[in-house]
Amino acid sequence: MQDKDKNSKNAILLMHCPDQPGILAVVTDFINVNGGNILYLDQYVDRANKVFFMRIEWDLERFIIPQDKIEDYFETLYGHKYDMTFKLYFSDQKPRMAIFVSKMSHCLYDLLARYTAGEWNVEIPLIVSNHPDMEVAARRFNIEFAYFPITKENKAEQEQKELQLLKEKGITFIVLARYMQIISEEFINEYPNKIINIHHSFLPAFIGAKPYHAAFERGVKLIGATSHYVTCDLDAGPIIEQDIARITHKDTIDNLVRKGRDLEKIVLSRAVEKHIERKILVYKNKTIVFN
Repeated sequence: MQDKDKNSKNAILLMHCPDQPGILAVVTDFINVNGGNILYLDQYVDRANKVFFMRIEWDLERFIIPQDKIEDYFETLYGHKYDMTFKLYFSDQKPRMAIFVSKMSHCLYDLLARYTAGEWNVEIPLIVSNHPDMEVAARRFNIEFAYFPITKENKAEQEQKELQLLKEKGITFIVLARYMQIISEEFINEYPNKIINIHHSFLPAFIGAKPYHAAFERGVKLIGATSHYVTCDLDAGPIIEQDIARITHKDTIDNLVRKGRDLEKIVLSRAVEKHIERKILVYKNKTIVFN
């Protein structure tokens, strides 16, 4: 395998199937005999459930199967035979990300800074909010801002308008950058495993509006953050990334809030990066996150 050339056009295959001898060999042989050059390969076997997982990426420069026929060929030759569940991506098809935000700006600015620095192969054409506060950020980064004030009475109607706008913009996934609204089941079903959320890891021990204050009162020694895909079970979707910071009795509430927000930014950005790189495979309510 060779290092990936950022200018090359690559195919990425994420797959899982019942574990059985020869899976790795037939997939790599499919790539090799058709002129592909393997750039990345990572695999994992869940021995308890006997499931094989793999991510493989290859250069298409000399690949003899046309790009729009690869999926059909692979399904015909191997997918059905080995009972594979797979998804094929191409490096020249940039993910299109929408950011949902309310009033807190720390995660939003971190995402936009990484985006404008060119760290990610992604497009961000849209920022959506239920408050007008973050429009200034959208203007600063020259991104369209859409304001949808939401109440109990208009929630369903507003979500339909949001979904229509997302489709118009060709959005492929959504990042909730401290978006303080519960998203409906109908909305989530339009983007399964394509909505990424971030929250502090005090849940469920320190629920409520002031989790850092509650943690301070309990004298916690660790604080953390969790990023996960959104499902209809609140804050119970497949976890993508987590991290922690040590706390001592010397830390004030302001320190906890600052350290917590730093963690939220880092953990969310790591999760978004893995999604953009197509390195996450969801199986049941867990994720396989490839290196």
